[in-house]
Amino acid sequence: VQLVESGGGLVHEGASLTLSCATSGFPMDQHAIAWFRQAPGKAREGVSCSNVDETTAYADSVKGRFTISRDNAKSTVYLQMNSLKPEDTAVYFCAAGAPPFIGMTSRCPLVRSYEYNYWGRGTQVTVSS
Repeated sequence: VQLVESGGGLVHEGASLTLSCATSGFPMDQHAIAWFRQAPGKAREGVSCSNVDETTAYADSVKGRFTISRDNAKSTVYLQMNSLKPEDTAVYFCAAGAPPFIGMTSRCPLVRSYEYNYWGRGTQVTVSS
């Protein structure tokens, strides 16, 4: 099983980036895929997730700026990030988890990172002011 993130970089405030998460070794179309991020000295936080049925969820801090999408044929998930802010600076990780999740729900969780079985190594996003 592999999840490989790419697309991170150093950008100015207000810029855009698109992160990719290429997956292999498991049926991505049967898994929820989430993006988490971790800034130095802070806890890991859920950013967005895509359910098996391609419905999505977002953290309040990124709603309206970030868009998650998935291409099951390419086994890849994307995170389009617009209007980036310095507070978006973090290492971004993608993760995969198979429903059902706690509570017998198929809705991907953004707060319980432990429900995701597979993780990538992350890609650094730095936004300068």
